[in-house]
Amino acid sequence: MTAKIIDGKAIAAEIRGEIKVAIDQRLSSGKSKPGLATVLVGENPASQVYVRNKHKACAEVGIVSYPNELPADATQEEVESLVRELNQNPAINGILVQLPLPKHLDEEKILASIDLAKDVDGFHPINIGRLAQKGREPMFTPCTPTGCMVLLEKAGAKIAGANAVVLGRSNIVGMPLALLMLKANATVTVAHSHTKNLPELCSQADILLVAIGQPEFVKKDWVKDGAIVIDVGINQVEDPTAKRGYRLVGDVAFDEVSEVAAAITPVPGGVGPMTIAILLRNTLRAAELADGA
Repeated sequence: MTAKIIDGKAIAAEIRGEIKVAIDQRLSSGKSKPGLATVLVGENPASQVYVRNKHKACAEVGIVSYPNELPADATQEEVESLVRELNQNPAINGILVQLPLPKHLDEEKILASIDLAKDVDGFHPINIGRLAQKGREPMFTPCTPTGCMVLLEKAGAKIAGANAVVLGRSNIVGMPLALLMLKANATVTVAHSHTKNLPELCSQADILLVAIGQPEFVKKDWVKDGAIVIDVGINQVEDPTAKRGYRLVGDVAFDEVSEVAAAITPVPGGVGPMTIAILLRNTLRAAELADGA
């Protein structure tokens, strides 16, 4: 078996195209451009790249960006005060606080200070709480996990009744992804560093979702024949033959797992492009909700 490649880059481009059309229609009917504010605390190089990419993507679809930067030693009150100001600005429909924050800051309090209707990253404790409750609907769901769900849908995955294993339990990916899979009626197991017989557990999954930050950790014999594999990881490994001296790999050993999986996401070009696409979609939705307020 050779796995079908789930092309996140193409699917994200399709979503961005739909967003651009919808925003053009908004403007032609006299409505305002959606606005997205980002809050970047400190000078983490990876975070700076992520935020820059988000602003670039906004410009391409017609969303106005409002960048906000604070020094690494910004106080809790300074960050929360900035968020409160952004909450009050009617031109801003979505607020994204770039994670991780410096360790001296209380992340949960800062996320909780975001207006629920502007929580386009989906990390407000109330939105996460609603996601965890049966019969409740969050206003927004986290972008990377939601992107994974879209990829599964596009791959033709039958989620209801499937045995799904989520490898990783982070607040940003693993836990909300497990909750989304539960909401879609999968039978979900969350595996982590204390899980016993990890390879055996993974090999029972119809859908395997991996987000642990360990390069090429999941091997061929961990994966059931015909499983669908979503690889959220992105890791740098040294490669003297590469122009930059390194290459990017996922948490799954792609070449060997492709021999047994029915479908798999590549790294790069799988989950990564979906995160920003869903952020843009959430921002457009926030603008539409504000129209009806």
